[in-house]
Amino acid sequence: AERFVKGSGMPVRIPVIEMIEIGAGGGSIANVDRLGRVRVGPQSAGADPGPAAFGNGGKQPTVTDADIVQGLIAPDGFAESRINVNPCAAKSALQCRVGDALGLDPDRAALAVTEIVDENMAGAGRMHAVESGKSLDERTMIAIGGNGPLHATRLARRTRVRTVVIPKNPGVGSAVGFLHAPVSFEIVRSRYTTIETFDVGAINGFFRGMYNEARTVVRAGAPDGPLTERRVAFMRYHGQGHEIEVAVPARDLEPSDADVLRSAFEAEYSRQFSRTVPDMGIEILNWALHLASEVPDVDPADAAAAPSAADPAGSRMILCDVSGEWREAAVHVRADLHGGARLSGPALITEPQTTTLVSADFDARVDRAGNIWMTRREGALP
Repeated sequence: AERFVKGSGMPVRIPVIEMIEIGAGGGSIANVDRLGRVRVGPQSAGADPGPAAFGNGGKQPTVTDADIVQGLIAPDGFAESRINVNPCAAKSALQCRVGDALGLDPDRAALAVTEIVDENMAGAGRMHAVESGKSLDERTMIAIGGNGPLHATRLARRTRVRTVVIPKNPGVGSAVGFLHAPVSFEIVRSRYTTIETFDVGAINGFFRGMYNEARTVVRAGAPDGPLTERRVAFMRYHGQGHEIEVAVPARDLEPSDADVLRSAFEAEYSRQFSRTVPDMGIEILNWALHLASEVPDVDPADAAAAPSAADPAGSRMILCDVSGEWREAAVHVRADLHGGARLSGPALITEPQTTTLVSADFDARVDRAGNIWMTRREGALP
């Protein structure tokens, strides 16, 4: 848990998208420490040598090995048959590094590994939510990546999230999002001033220079169409060591805007810290300009589609994450699931990039755009 505490990472003094790195993935290595506890990550086998089951020289058990032993990943056709999966190698690695130390068979060792890694992820999510003053109960989880859809319902259960969405092409979800995102460019420049010495002409010239620079970059990727401009000032009270972001009107400023910025700063400061500091000077250290191409309109994907029962392509025995016992799970091919298709867990939805686990306490449906919506059944948990 100490890895997930705010401030435990490397401090970076640049604006970034807020995210937390957990160090838990399919390649995360499992072992037993000197106190007899199962530990998973942050060490990883990576792509080379990878999990023991891939036969690429890996000897240490990973989360993927644990998933294979539990029957959640089919050896046949994995990664469009480009990778040969050896379940026996996965069992051997888990037995040697985890099972023997704890007196467990490979199945229970695999279950222990997934329980720990799922709890690591859930714990990080809960801690981040508490730090942000938010509740996860009414949130919707979006799972992407090669292993995310396989662990999504298990993570949702632990965090009491009731709805999980698996978008199309989840294995390359980050890349797809990048390709569909608007072309944008952000510039942050330092120019110290105070509200009392606010030089409108100098600041306007400063922003014009940043705008022209950003526009050149954005137009290289988006030659046509309107642009969206957003300006920010990084402000603080005199003597403080941290700044807060305050929106600046995206136009030429006027002398009266000094009072506008003062009021906006005090309102934001009060929102964050529940008070202001009367009669204290206000400083502006940095200015930012964000320029982006227009975001296209998107049709709502979750429109009603005629419900229909989904016919499975087969079935497979899996170690159920709800009961801890072996159960038969329906296997569906995602490409065969059309809008309106509905199914109940336990089930597996396979595709070339990943496998989605529909746990025994979840139902799944497919919307018109092909996204999978999984919802925890009412009464499944208190």
